[in-house]
Amino acid sequence: MKWKTTWKAPGGNAGNGAAPQPEQPWSERPWTRSYGPGVPAGLALPEGSLVDLVDQSVRRYGSRTALEFFGARTSYRELGTQISRAAAGLKKLGVKAGDRVALVMPNCPQHVVAFHAVLRLGAVVVEHNPLYTDRELRHLFEDHGATIAIVWDKALERVRHLPADVGLRSIVSVELIPAMPLLQRLALRLPVPAARKARAALTVSKQETKAQPAPAVRPVLPWRELLGAGELKRKHPRPAAQDLAVLQYTSGTTGPPKAAMLSHANLQANAAQGRAWVPGLQEGKETVYAVLPLFHAYGLTLCMTFALSIGAKLVLFPKFDVDLVLKAFRKSPATFLPAVPPIYDRIAAAAAERGIGLESIRFSISGAMNLPTATVETWEKATGGYLIEGYGLTETSPIAIGNPFGPTRKPGTVGVPFPLTDIRVVDPRNTALDRAPGEEGELLIRGPQVFSGYWNRPEETEDALLDGGWFRTGDIVSVDDDYFVTIRDRIKELIITGGFNVSPSEVEDVIAAFPGVSEVSVVGLPRPGGGEDVVAAVVPSPGTTLDSAALLAFARENLTAYKVPRRVVVLDSLPRSLIGKVLRREIRDKLVAQG
Repeated sequence: MKWKTTWKAPGGNAGNGAAPQPEQPWSERPWTRSYGPGVPAGLALPEGSLVDLVDQSVRRYGSRTALEFFGARTSYRELGTQISRAAAGLKKLGVKAGDRVALVMPNCPQHVVAFHAVLRLGAVVVEHNPLYTDRELRHLFEDHGATIAIVWDKALERVRHLPADVGLRSIVSVELIPAMPLLQRLALRLPVPAARKARAALTVSKQETKAQPAPAVRPVLPWRELLGAGELKRKHPRPAAQDLAVLQYTSGTTGPPKAAMLSHANLQANAAQGRAWVPGLQEGKETVYAVLPLFHAYGLTLCMTFALSIGAKLVLFPKFDVDLVLKAFRKSPATFLPAVPPIYDRIAAAAAERGIGLESIRFSISGAMNLPTATVETWEKATGGYLIEGYGLTETSPIAIGNPFGPTRKPGTVGVPFPLTDIRVVDPRNTALDRAPGEEGELLIRGPQVFSGYWNRPEETEDALLDGGWFRTGDIVSVDDDYFVTIRDRIKELIITGGFNVSPSEVEDVIAAFPGVSEVSVVGLPRPGGGEDVVAAVVPSPGTTLDSAALLAFARENLTAYKVPRRVVVLDSLPRSLIGKVLRREIRDKLVAQG
């Protein structure tokens, strides 16, 4: 693979001059003084695509384990062959460069293979949470227009019955159990409650299949048949670095989610920045645990792309289950663990209770929500390694800022910019005005990992991307004299719960459709230990007594579980501004005060 010597920041207005100029050497950025030992200020980036990244690892680490799933292992050479076969099968289905292919799967070997098979054809991956409801899936498919979907069999009927006008042509059905070791597959057939429960969590039952109405006219091809088309011809055209690779949906400040357009170069750059941030990694020898979902930007880069770029063993978990994680430790102890604070807390507590050592984990990076000091202390005592906090967004592929793995880190902050990443703190009402260290302002980010815009949303793209390549994060921050960033507030009214973003407007649209609801406002209330709970403040229609339990049941039918409000609070009215806008901040403050 060819490598560029560096990334050059695009030209353009740099505000009042407080921000680094593009021609300034990276070693002179003030935050690089705080980098951990061995972390470079500048960085060489690969010029190729993610296809080249995988091919290079297949060549270098062919006989080593690439993927592990419930103990079943796939070597890098086998992974390369499966990707080629899946790509050939997708080509036979008519997939060509630029087409969108929807993936609706949990973490599993087929997910990794499908992801890279789509990219090998120059097509575009669109990731989906496999637990999304019919309503949520319909919106996304109407937006991105994928004609082919690769779907976990548990989600098959929801995708299969999407309306004809979404344009979905064909579906590939994926079963998880065939990817497991033979003994475990046999154990799942035992006529005992534990086996039936485990099997039900992994695959659709015959009773569920029979209970479904007649499907829409869309052919369904089993995964094993997709791989039966032979391998893709070597001379097949490959995507370029700047080609679109992934449409990754992110919750907007208003309305439904929108798709960030991430190129091969964006994702390659972020993986390279992550490698540079952890200079103690040993290529070809690390074990990365994918407890984060690959359909989320955090798991996509920090688990899959990062692991494959260094020839690591990627241990896949279809969902986070502390028992599965600790069981995997017996054969393949983790060395690198990206996660969110509640996961670290649960693993540490369960490991201590069972007398299981976690000393193999040398590096852990937390994101998506605030990292409590108590979590850091407990985790580092249990592992002897570092747990640091990072910051990023889907639009930055996702990591842009991180605390150093070393003595210069500052708990309570999210760290300093990654190599080749510039930041500014500006007046949110006038982004040409930079704030001084210690002053609060909106965080702007520029770097090779920053996306190119939102799919089919030119106006929102124009609002988010300023001249010179600066991305408006919508987060209010301050920096100290060493440029460590502290998150202070959010201009965006997103709710962060369990590491996922929830758009209040999307939840409000669902609740407003429930009979007897006159007005609704959805807010996030702080949860002990970090993160937020989704709470709905509802004004009933005149003369109506609201049934909160029925309302929540209605919400569960139309929203993924993490978006469903934890509770409903009935109010006489909602506070509004002089122009009639609902003041979510006042509602939130009122509910916090009530406890």
